[in-house]
Amino acid sequence: MPDRRYRVLVVASHPVQYMAPVFRRMAVHPALDLQVVYCTLRGAEAGHDPEFGASIQWDVPLLDGYSWSQARNRGSGGETFFGLLNPELRGLIRRGNFDAVLCFTGYLRATFWIALLAAKLSKTAFLFGTDTTTLAPRDGRPWKAVSKKILWPRLFRLADQVIVPSSGSRDVILSLGIPSERITLTPYSVDNDWWFEQSAKVDRAATRAAWGASPQDPVILFCAKLQPWKRPIDLLRAFAKADLSNALLVFAGEGPLRSQLESEASALSVSSRVRFLGFVNQSQLPAVYTSADVMVLPSEYEPFAVVVNEAMCCGCPVLASDQVGAARDLVAPVAPQFVFSCGDSDALAAVLKGALNVPEQLQLVARAGREHIRTWSPEANIAATVEAIQIAVTRVGRGSAAVVSDAATTSSSPAAAPKLRE
Repeated sequence: MPDRRYRVLVVASHPVQYMAPVFRRMAVHPALDLQVVYCTLRGAEAGHDPEFGASIQWDVPLLDGYSWSQARNRGSGGETFFGLLNPELRGLIRRGNFDAVLCFTGYLRATFWIALLAAKLSKTAFLFGTDTTTLAPRDGRPWKAVSKKILWPRLFRLADQVIVPSSGSRDVILSLGIPSERITLTPYSVDNDWWFEQSAKVDRAATRAAWGASPQDPVILFCAKLQPWKRPIDLLRAFAKADLSNALLVFAGEGPLRSQLESEASALSVSSRVRFLGFVNQSQLPAVYTSADVMVLPSEYEPFAVVVNEAMCCGCPVLASDQVGAARDLVAPVAPQFVFSCGDSDALAAVLKGALNVPEQLQLVARAGREHIRTWSPEANIAATVEAIQIAVTRVGRGSAAVVSDAATTSSSPAAAPKLRE
């Protein structure tokens, strides 16, 4: 445990359902005086999600239990460099007497550079990283990979400590020539305790009955946005090839591929055994995971995938492609045979048949997964984050800890933390 308390500002693009529990725990950590500033409130407030293709508002508390504020966004709000433009951060960082700034906006947003410049001018430690496990871009354009090889070593040397959420991300940063002592793995985690508790309350038989599945029918789950890079069509085709008697395939998620999936299910003569749930909000997901026999994530681009954490907490074994970041850290340590080559629907069909034809072995994998996910927890994330902050603060040569006023307390509701004013 560090012998001082660090005053820390987290800059986040918007509230995220798996980060809020981490912030709540950080808010009561004895080594941290935490403040979170959001660039937008997307997710906590209803808004259009272009990848889901729907208006989304998460139905679990995202803003309770920690001190937060909102910096006014003068950008467009779109997925462009000037989509996030929050100039108020300059004053907040320059006047805030923070020991460290943790930035989660990404360097392709103007707000990142505003925060970086303010931190450097105020001699505040600046921590950031990436969740990617490859230099190859999602759109496959070769020039992007080349530019990353040239620019990223310079970019990540700007960090006083690089924070990465997986071993795959750590290897990418190491490949850029960044020394290992400048990298800290802060594992991507979900609120394990909440998932364990919610899963224990699920009426599995009732949920499965609503899908038209008997207790004996194998249920295969896909839980993600129906986007091309998630490759849900690979799973549909593998499901048809596997020809598992009485098995059901459940798609939990929404997106532009839904109509194509429905058409192809009909063409493959499996429509009667395929269910489309649409968008499933956070409070309903434990029932979905707990009621499935196995979840499959066939993505071609997936930096991590916290749905794997969630499923494992609920006792649902996971099959994942070798392009899924969590496959290395979460799936392979439990069941390496459940990692398959991305795009190979024949291989996926074989893995599916092997998994579902031996239910007793699948139950052993489920139990092993629940035990393994306990090691990949918010507590592990926070311990690593505190260590990273300590290293970064030492690196920039800040003296004694920032003075923390007795009035600096954790808020328990959004109203307790006013928005930033000019």
